[in-house]
Amino acid sequence: MLEGIKVIDCASFIAGPASTTIMADFGADVIKIESPGRGDPYRNSVSAGPTDGDLPAQWTLDNRNKKGLALDLKTPEGLDVLYRMVEQADVFVTNMPFPVRKRLRIQYEDLAPLNERLIYGSLSAYGEAGPDADRAGFDSTALWARTGLMDLVKPSPESAPARSLPGMGDHPTATALFAAIMSAMYQREKTGKGAQVSTSLLANGVWWNGLYTQSVLCGGDVQCRPPREESDDALNNLYRTRDDRWIHLNLIHQPHRWADFAALTGDESLANDARFEAPDSRREHRRLLILALDKVFAQRDFADWRAILSENNLVFGQVSKTEDLFDDPQMQASGAIKPLHAPNSGATLTVDSPLWVHGVEKRPAGPAPHLGEHTEEVLRDHGYDSDAIQKLRGAGAIP
Repeated sequence: MLEGIKVIDCASFIAGPASTTIMADFGADVIKIESPGRGDPYRNSVSAGPTDGDLPAQWTLDNRNKKGLALDLKTPEGLDVLYRMVEQADVFVTNMPFPVRKRLRIQYEDLAPLNERLIYGSLSAYGEAGPDADRAGFDSTALWARTGLMDLVKPSPESAPARSLPGMGDHPTATALFAAIMSAMYQREKTGKGAQVSTSLLANGVWWNGLYTQSVLCGGDVQCRPPREESDDALNNLYRTRDDRWIHLNLIHQPHRWADFAALTGDESLANDARFEAPDSRREHRRLLILALDKVFAQRDFADWRAILSENNLVFGQVSKTEDLFDDPQMQASGAIKPLHAPNSGATLTVDSPLWVHGVEKRPAGPAPHLGEHTEEVLRDHGYDSDAIQKLRGAGAIP
């Protein structure tokens, strides 16, 4: 779908680069720019753990199907190369802090005059304006902690704030940036002009927390959820199975199925208890019902409960472990996980970007680049001959 679209990925870590990975999935030609020597610090992140390949797992996920260009933008020669590339590009994406963009002369105001059709995708931690606009931040600090999510998503009001997983907010934010870029491309089809588009970790976090945030804005009072044992609804709760796994029972839209569910438990006293027959009575006696269901779920294994609830069309969530996802048939059948053709990754599957255009095939998932792997190829594609490349190397612009 995006074949022929040229994208410059001048970003680091996750949210910015992942947005261009989605574009690469749809066929765009994405060039990943990194500083010679160290490269994107995300390469050296070990938060996702070791892999069997010669590239980190997180690098494969967020930079597949890109060409790698090692280029020192601090040199005049390196900046000249970037400017030449921008003249031919459709999209430029960066998440560099605003002071750094100004110092390197890669702000929108610097690049837009070079190409009136350029779409400049800007990713920041806290937004484009305001007292914290220049602050650095990650999804854990700007999206998770700053927006109330860290304070609310925890086992009980007395619990310590809940830490986020690495990159948990970055990937949805990348999808938002992709949406902004595609919106600008649609506008460009009508006007012929490019534009600057942006999103931030902060904005995406408050969007995630939109229901509670809007409640406060409307004068409401938001409180952390009570402990599982004191849940407001016994039929929307977590229960431990005999083999120490968890099931998320969620019958909030199936209250009429109580009798069916109670019969499936095999506990006649539960099925015949008048206190649990009607929704209002179940809510009044919810703590007693939670204790009863704790005992019921503890009598069977996770797989048994999954089968019982599935076969009877009762809504539930299986609390999977990450290692379960590899063998989950729904993951591959739905396309959430797809084949990976990257011998350097040590894997045969990868996580797909979470959107599809039906009738349009995505590019097969290929390898992510080693640092500067395609430097000469990219330069030749932009008109540099052997002598010019050697001069760039002598000036320290490329390795």
